[in-house]
Amino acid sequence: MRGATRQPTPKGQPSRGTRRTLILTASAASLMLGLSFAAVPAYRLFCRATGFAGTPLVATQAPGRSLGQMMVVRFDANVAPGLAFDFAPEAPFVHLRLGETKTVEFHVTNDSDQPAAAVASFNIQPDLAAQYFNKLSCFCFDETVLNPHESKDLPVVFFVDPALARDKDIHSLTSITLSYTFFASKTGKSQAPTLTATRLN
Repeated sequence: MRGATRQPTPKGQPSRGTRRTLILTASAASLMLGLSFAAVPAYRLFCRATGFAGTPLVATQAPGRSLGQMMVVRFDANVAPGLAFDFAPEAPFVHLRLGETKTVEFHVTNDSDQPAAAVASFNIQPDLAAQYFNKLSCFCFDETVLNPHESKDLPVVFFVDPALARDKDIHSLTSITLSYTFFASKTGKSQAPTLTATRLN
């Protein structure tokens, strides 16, 4: 018995094979898009855990000892366009020993007549030093909300890991720059794993 004769595809309509190819292509594109969104938080966590891309590490406790080797930590404070904040560190830099814990305050004022919410992204330069720069506490982990013309002092508590002295690539490093940029916030969520995007002066 002869097999059934394939009916011709009506004019203007794609063939069954073409439709299948289009469906598979659309499905693959959707899958790749979904994976790209899933990769963002994973990348952020990776940066936070390794210090990759200049992302400082988050520590739970300070080291038990400090070394005699001195380090200068410089501070850079920026505000994204459209946010009426005045933002500056209490000092342009501090001196500390490797392993020594320091607390530095940043002063911020909302210069507008409206309440404002913002989050601070952060970055370390040079990038290789980020894996040794540890924050115990930081205003950058959460949203900062200021009423009109309100001011706040925002502390950051940090240390530089003594292990830096054993890194052959940067053991002679004498200066690190910690940079912050405030961006307007609409989420109200904690920003602890936020990927950095800052401008250095």
